[in-house]
Amino acid sequence: MSDIIKLKSLLSELDQGHLLQFWDRLSQSDKNELIEDLGEINVKEVTTYFKNAVSTLNEDQEKLDDRMKPIPSHLYGAVSRTSPELLSSYEMEGLVQVSEGKVGVLLMAGGQGTRLGSSLPKGMFNLGLPSHKSLYQIQAERIIKLEQLAFNHTGKQGSITWLIMTSEKTMEPTKEYFEENNYFGLNKSNVIFFEQGLLPCFTFDGKIIMETPNRVAKAPDGNGGIYRALRDKKVLDEIERRGVNYLHCHSVDNILVRVADPVFIGYCVKKNADCAAKVVEKAFPTEALGVICTVDGKFQVVEYSEITLKTAEMRNNDGRLTFSAGSICNHFFTSQFLRKVVNNFENKLKLHVAKKKIPFVDENGLQCVPEKPNGIKMEKFVFDVFPFAENLVVWEVNREDEFSALKNPDTCEKDNPTTARKDLYAQHKKFVQQAGGEVIGCPSVCEISPILSYAGEGLKSVVEGKTFECPVYLKSPGEEIKNGTNGIGYISYIDNPSM
Repeated sequence: MSDIIKLKSLLSELDQGHLLQFWDRLSQSDKNELIEDLGEINVKEVTTYFKNAVSTLNEDQEKLDDRMKPIPSHLYGAVSRTSPELLSSYEMEGLVQVSEGKVGVLLMAGGQGTRLGSSLPKGMFNLGLPSHKSLYQIQAERIIKLEQLAFNHTGKQGSITWLIMTSEKTMEPTKEYFEENNYFGLNKSNVIFFEQGLLPCFTFDGKIIMETPNRVAKAPDGNGGIYRALRDKKVLDEIERRGVNYLHCHSVDNILVRVADPVFIGYCVKKNADCAAKVVEKAFPTEALGVICTVDGKFQVVEYSEITLKTAEMRNNDGRLTFSAGSICNHFFTSQFLRKVVNNFENKLKLHVAKKKIPFVDENGLQCVPEKPNGIKMEKFVFDVFPFAENLVVWEVNREDEFSALKNPDTCEKDNPTTARKDLYAQHKKFVQQAGGEVIGCPSVCEISPILSYAGEGLKSVVEGKTFECPVYLKSPGEEIKNGTNGIGYISYIDNPSM
């Protein structure tokens, strides 16, 4: 009884006494659940978070134009402006690091797929490809192929540690999915799942929202919650124990992502970077991509809304946008940098506010679903560690090669399953053509298994001099493919001596 008195006193002191308003009406099991729920929250800390986060809501957002400068050219590399010889040296450096087991992948996969209209976690979404592969399977197979390429180039067998950050609601379905599919051929011991944290939701006047009479409304703390999760779930300890020095960090929803990209890894290692960002050139000044630049001498991602149109439209003498480094949530970190972040800077990360419609209980204990935003969710962004980097570099890639996001249903014009498939098909058709083959037929449907080719390499002996009529699916020997019921045929060649 003394414990509940102390709790009531603390909550009252923090103006959160309403969290116990239904206490006398709860069963003992519900009381226990509420105590456990509140025990997982540092109420004093999160109320401070709220005050700091909303302090910007009622202020006019300051434009950053006069404080911004583009990334210096010596820290800004690009595939399109790098010689084949230098690209090859970066790739070889990356493959060496993979072969020595020093490369890991941090996958941000907490999304539930609700925007896609899916009841499954986003990584499990069926994209409608001829192979029926999900994002998880595609990315797992890219890891398998990259490990093989590293062995072929170095003669040393290394493994990539795949660290998958889920959310509370996606953890169990994701783990079950991997188990059911035998980890898609990966060694189970090299796949580590961990959950990002949650933060309470608040009303606009600072009250923590109750979802039910015995449970607080919470939401994932954003992709920037990865740092706290790495620390609290002891994942960074495991990274260090395994001797992983370099981490490729990306979101799950990019169908073209080059997982643990050896060129990117090699570039960052040779530049002695502690932190890096892969970017695409902005297509036009008002494109809804944040730009990476410096603000007051510190690296930062600046959203389009934070600058004037005049600054967004500024161009260099060569005609390229001055602020052109479009952020695509694709990063590189050293494990040493991550240790510094979680030990010294995590509590200094900026909190961003999103106004949302949050289910709540009324004074009678009945749950209500609001018709308009009634509160805020607070979240951190993964790129908010950039100001703490001592040596950040940028690597620009061609959009058609490496970036096609899957965020929306097909009822939206872009970043939907149809655009993702089309971008993948266009890339794979180009791979075939570059290897001396031809793809004909309309619509153009051409898929290449990652087990056969990571990024277009090794296809010459499979496709040279051959013409393929769509739909095309090229796979490596031994792959088992579940045929769909829509009559799609599969074309594969299994006499590839390089395999």
